[in-house]
Amino acid sequence: MKLYQYLLILFAISLGIFLGLRFYILDVIETGPIPSVVELENPDQSLATRVYSKDGVLLDYYFNQKRVNLTIDEIPQEFINGLIATEDREYYKHWGLHVNRILKAIVKMVISFGKEKEGGSTITQQLARTLYLDQASTINRKIREAYTAIQIEKRYTKDEILEMYINQVYYGAGAYGLFTACNKYFGKKPHDLNQAEIAYLVGAINQPGRFDAFKNYNLGKRRRNVVLSMMADWGVISNEDFYKFKEMEIELKKASNDKSTSGIAPHYIEHIRQNFKENPNLISYDLYKDGLTIITSLDSRIQNYANQAVEDHISYYQRIFNKSFKWKNNRELEKNLISEAIRRNPKYRNADANSKKAIADQFKKNKSFTDSVRNVATTIQCGVVVLNPKSGAVLAMVGASPKFMRENRHAKHSLNHVTQIKRQPGSSVKPFVYAASIIDAGLTPDDSISCSSYTYNLPDSEDYWAPNIGYDCDSNMNVTIRFALMKSINSVAARLITLYTSPQKVKALLQKAGVESPLMAVPALALGAGGEIRPIELATAYCTFPNSGIRPEPFYLNKVEDQYGNKIFEKRMNTTITDVMDVKTSETLVDMMKDVVSRGTAGRVRQHFDNWNVQVAGKTGTTNDNSDAWFTGYTPELVCCVWVGFDDHRVNFDAIGDNGQGGRAAGPIFGKIMQSIYQDEELNYKKFAFDYESNKKDTLQINGVEAISN
Repeated sequence: MKLYQYLLILFAISLGIFLGLRFYILDVIETGPIPSVVELENPDQSLATRVYSKDGVLLDYYFNQKRVNLTIDEIPQEFINGLIATEDREYYKHWGLHVNRILKAIVKMVISFGKEKEGGSTITQQLARTLYLDQASTINRKIREAYTAIQIEKRYTKDEILEMYINQVYYGAGAYGLFTACNKYFGKKPHDLNQAEIAYLVGAINQPGRFDAFKNYNLGKRRRNVVLSMMADWGVISNEDFYKFKEMEIELKKASNDKSTSGIAPHYIEHIRQNFKENPNLISYDLYKDGLTIITSLDSRIQNYANQAVEDHISYYQRIFNKSFKWKNNRELEKNLISEAIRRNPKYRNADANSKKAIADQFKKNKSFTDSVRNVATTIQCGVVVLNPKSGAVLAMVGASPKFMRENRHAKHSLNHVTQIKRQPGSSVKPFVYAASIIDAGLTPDDSISCSSYTYNLPDSEDYWAPNIGYDCDSNMNVTIRFALMKSINSVAARLITLYTSPQKVKALLQKAGVESPLMAVPALALGAGGEIRPIELATAYCTFPNSGIRPEPFYLNKVEDQYGNKIFEKRMNTTITDVMDVKTSETLVDMMKDVVSRGTAGRVRQHFDNWNVQVAGKTGTTNDNSDAWFTGYTPELVCCVWVGFDDHRVNFDAIGDNGQGGRAAGPIFGKIMQSIYQDEELNYKKFAFDYESNKKDTLQINGVEAISN
């Protein structure tokens, strides 16, 4: 064969191979999952939403993959240097592909018959794989990756590609993106990292599962030192720094022992999540992937004070209750609770009819199971909310007892005892009975009324209502209106709602004040037996007293920004005013409720203000079955509602007697919170007195004779 014939055949074969490869590559690109131009220009980066308190504390995240965007300026240059030195030294020279590295990787794989592989991917290719493609080790995927990398280089600058890559890649331990990885491994922000920590995170990108120092410390350290060596070899750190940092231990962030909670305000965060789409400005945004920044109304300092007050008081009360409550005195209840828990268990529910009895018997013999049922039933629960009465801003929220939060892994998604429970409020509604009586009948605090036993014949019925007096009153004894509220005398409240106003008007006043739960217009409403309400509703209603009779709308969000910092929602001053009662009536009730705290059923609250000249008002509430204890109080600048009780109504405070009343079981939490707030000079709550002068006579009318109160 002549030379020209040989060359012609060789050319034809080469051309055929070239054309075949070209058509193959084009077919792979055209038929495969290649991102469109729109997708290339708007990559789905699935960024976590950050939630902050109004004072700038990061409270929590919402995310599918916990990833927070950093701008190129927020990424340490040392990290960029380490990344390029380790992953792609020709980064600023190539156009998406590094041909020499690709050829070298292919030759090495062919020579070793596929046993040895060398990474030939550029940073841009790795970004393409992370953003748009799967992780399959196939020729087709490699072709699509290379093509996508070229398209990325056409549309983005080198800095933009680096920014996307560093924010997207997985660093192990559930951390996506540099911001999250810094916090996950070291509890730091990116610019607070030292060179050894930077090198560790750069190294983790290569094989995050393998080099995760939480799982394999030695491998993680070895990989970090390889990165330091490559950085020294490329000249971005000195040899002295290399030897210095390679000897350092990796000081990992200690994992929290409390696995059940998330941040300082888990139920507040969950409430925002559940109600996010109710805001019309936010309907089109995805809380889990759009990288929003949410500034809430919550104040982290007040939240911490609320958490501590609940922790101190409820743990103390739990010990008191546990010493007094005996299951041997509640065998029937115990039996019912265990049977109900068995019927709720999936193993029992999913069993066939013939197996259910045997399974139930197994559960009853399982001490761990029965102890758990008893523990849950006797765990004292708590709901606390703090509001700004003028604006309606929710400043703090405790949705469950700390004990429950510690013992239940998913407690942040559990029942919120501020916004999701409805309980009878007991005497907490009495201020509205008095307010309606003042409005309708023109009563004053110093007017006298009988406190003896009272029977009311129900209209259009042969039935009657005869409430317990609730105070030691003789048959001919009179007291002032002020004294009756101070001592929470039931018979006086019963007379007021039936003789001076009406159940319908009290119901209407409560609804106007913000109680949305259904109420019955019955005389028993005066004692809190006309329906169940939520603590957030009661807190809102009480705002009308220090706010000159005007009700605010409670809110949780101050501002929301998109991932680029553009404002998409901002809370503005509420232009809708709900005028619940006139100023004089609200001031009269404030004046009367100050006595409830200073000399009445909430006297234990006052001790927290003995050294602080802060005016405090409020009202206790205890239900007839002794299962719910309330205290809702306020200062000139803050309102706080506290509910304490059990999730199961059949468990109550009877075992601890008077200690289960609202003034003792709930009131001290309010006192502890407010004491901490007013002692904190940085919070700047300095308004110690209400905006009016009291005209109170410091006397009580008993049997028509003035007597000094005590």
